[in-house]
Amino acid sequence: MSILTTSAIPAGCSDSGAPDFGYKLVATYPHDCAAFTQGLAFDGGYIYEGTGRYGLSTIRRIDLTRGEVLEHRSLSPDLFGEGITIIKDRIFQVTWTSGIAIVYRKSDLVPLERFAYQSEGWGLTDNDSELIMSDGTNHLYFFDPDSWEQIRTVSVRDGDSPVYQLNELEYCDGLIFANVFQTDRIAMIDPRSGQVKGWLDLSGIPGTELKESNQEAVLNGIAWDSRERRLFVTGKLWPWLHQIELVPPMPTRSPAPG
Repeated sequence: MSILTTSAIPAGCSDSGAPDFGYKLVATYPHDCAAFTQGLAFDGGYIYEGTGRYGLSTIRRIDLTRGEVLEHRSLSPDLFGEGITIIKDRIFQVTWTSGIAIVYRKSDLVPLERFAYQSEGWGLTDNDSELIMSDGTNHLYFFDPDSWEQIRTVSVRDGDSPVYQLNELEYCDGLIFANVFQTDRIAMIDPRSGQVKGWLDLSGIPGTELKESNQEAVLNGIAWDSRERRLFVTGKLWPWLHQIELVPPMPTRSPAPG
């Protein structure tokens, strides 16, 4: 049974106080430790990555097992690359403060067109029919992938508390997984209500210790292989990309009558 669905939330866990999931480390692969990871996706056996920083931002196709960059394209030096997602034969990439999204042909990373949006661009994912973008607030924005027309906005909350700093995104089994910037936690969000249904706590996974010596080396990057049902995570400037499995929390139990 999949644990990446709302049905996996243990009985007794309500919208006020989403439960913490743990993780099992399944495999570790090499990752370019110079990559300032802003977006991650898996498609057709390859990892696709969007990297940031002015003058260094790229879109790239990567061999999973070797971590080798097979093909890449640099962004204009005035653009700071952020989140990416893939719909069929197109790759979408947002930029930080420029209000510009770039669309690439997946087969050769050739830019096809650009779209404009009003907020900052942080993370990006899709549900096959809509693009979903974060901007560092507690809001998620849904766009038409053909026109970039904004369809709706969802406010993300854990119970009654807004969840800010939503960063890199990935759509997994009907939930939006979102890195919370500068933390080791991933929010698991219902895309309809914006409620956090669970938290994935990656404290202690190799790479999280790097921020002690470099505050920019934070967890950021989630990719979901829907065919093989594999979940990958990495971080900015990390030398590793990890495949993990979620470990669900124990169900809460009512105290026995005394």
